[in-house]
Amino acid sequence: MKRMSMTTIIVIAMLLGIGVGGTAHALIADTIMQQHFAHYVSIGSTVFLRLIKMIIAPLVFSTLVVGIGHMSDAASVGRVGAKAMIWFVAASLFSLTLGMLLVNLFGPGLGMHRLQGVATSPVATAGMSLDSFVKHIVPDSVFRAMTDNEILQIVVFSVFFGIACASMPEKARVVMEWTESLSHIILKVTGYVMMLAPVAVFCAMAATITTNGLSVLINYGKFMGEFYIALFLLWCALIAAAFLILGRPARRLVSLMREPFLLAFSTASSEAAYPLMLDQLSRFPISRRISSFVLPLGYSFNLDGTMMYCTFASIFIAQAYDISLPWSTQIIMLLTLMLTSKGVAGIPRASLVVIAATLSQFKLPEEGVLLILGIDTFLDMGRSATNVVGNSLATAVVAKWEGQLPSEPAQPVKG
Repeated sequence: MKRMSMTTIIVIAMLLGIGVGGTAHALIADTIMQQHFAHYVSIGSTVFLRLIKMIIAPLVFSTLVVGIGHMSDAASVGRVGAKAMIWFVAASLFSLTLGMLLVNLFGPGLGMHRLQGVATSPVATAGMSLDSFVKHIVPDSVFRAMTDNEILQIVVFSVFFGIACASMPEKARVVMEWTESLSHIILKVTGYVMMLAPVAVFCAMAATITTNGLSVLINYGKFMGEFYIALFLLWCALIAAAFLILGRPARRLVSLMREPFLLAFSTASSEAAYPLMLDQLSRFPISRRISSFVLPLGYSFNLDGTMMYCTFASIFIAQAYDISLPWSTQIIMLLTLMLTSKGVAGIPRASLVVIAATLSQFKLPEEGVLLILGIDTFLDMGRSATNVVGNSLATAVVAKWEGQLPSEPAQPVKG
C-alpha cells in the first residue's frame, strides 16, 4: 500500500482544522468560551513552533559554518554572497513594484471613505531607527543572538567563524568535524520535529476559525482576494524566472517546495518551514555549502511576500482614507520600503512595523493599521508561503550560477 505523502497529510490536516474550527464557532455561542477553546487547541501549534525555534539557531550556525568552512577561502564566500544579493535586490524591487502597480489597478481601498480620527497605531515603530537596524545586524553577544533567534546576527557571527576555520584548516579540523557532526544531529532532530507538522497545521487552523468563524474567509474579501491574486502573479513571475535560468529542473524544484510552502502557509510562519526547506533543497540536489549560506541570508534580505504586502497595504490605507498619492510619492515610498524592510529581521509582526513606520513618515493616518490588523494573520499566511518560494528559488539560482547544479535532476519526485 502506497504511503500518503506529507503534502497530502498537511492538506487533510488543514481541511480538518477548518471543519473543527467552523463547528466549534457555530456550537459555542459565547465569545469568551470560543477564545478559551481556541487557546487550548492552539497549544499543539505553539509546541511545534517553539520546537522549531529551538533548533533554528544551532541549525543555522552549524550548517553555515560547515558550508563556509568547505569553501576554502574568503573569496568564495564573497562571490556567493554577492550573487545572492544580486538576486535579492532584483526580486525585492520587482515585488515592491508589482505590489504598487496592482494595488493602484485594483483599488481595494476605494469607496471605504474612512475619516481620520484620534486613534493611534497599535504597532510600535521605534524599531525602525538606524540604531535599531545596526543592532539587528551586528551582535554584541552570540549567545544572546542565539537565545533571541536573531537569524541575521547568527549569520554574521557564523560567517566570521566559518571564514576563520577556512583560513586555518589544520588547526580547525577538529572544530569542523564537531560542527559537521552537530549539523547532522540537528538535522535528525529536525526530522523528528517535522513529524508534528500536520498536528500543528490542524491546531492553528482550528483555533483561528473558532475565534473568527468561517465568515472571516469572506470578510475583507476584496482586499484579501486581490492581495492573493497579486501574490499568485508574483509566484508565477518568480517561477518563470527560475525556469529561464534553471531550465527543466525548475519543475522538480517546484514539486519539492510543496511541503514547505503548505507548512509556511498553514502556520503563517516561514521560519517553521526553514528546516524542511533545507532538507528539500538537498534533494534537488543543492550542496549544503550553498543552501546553508544563501537561505539564512534570504530570511533577512529576500522576503518577497513581505515586500509586496508593505506597498499593497500602505497604498490601500491611503485609498481607504481618500488620500491621493501621486506616482512620484509612491515611487519614493517604494524605495524607502526597500531599505526599511531590511531592518526588521527578528521583530514580531515585522510587516505591521514597517507599514506603521511608513504611514508615519508619509503623513498618512497611523490608525489605518487597524484596518488590516484583524486579518493580518490570514495575509501573513500568504506572505510566509511567498517567502518560502522566493528563498528556495534564490538558493537554486545561486547554485546554478556557481555551477553546482546538474543539467537535469537526478530522479523524479515521488508523492
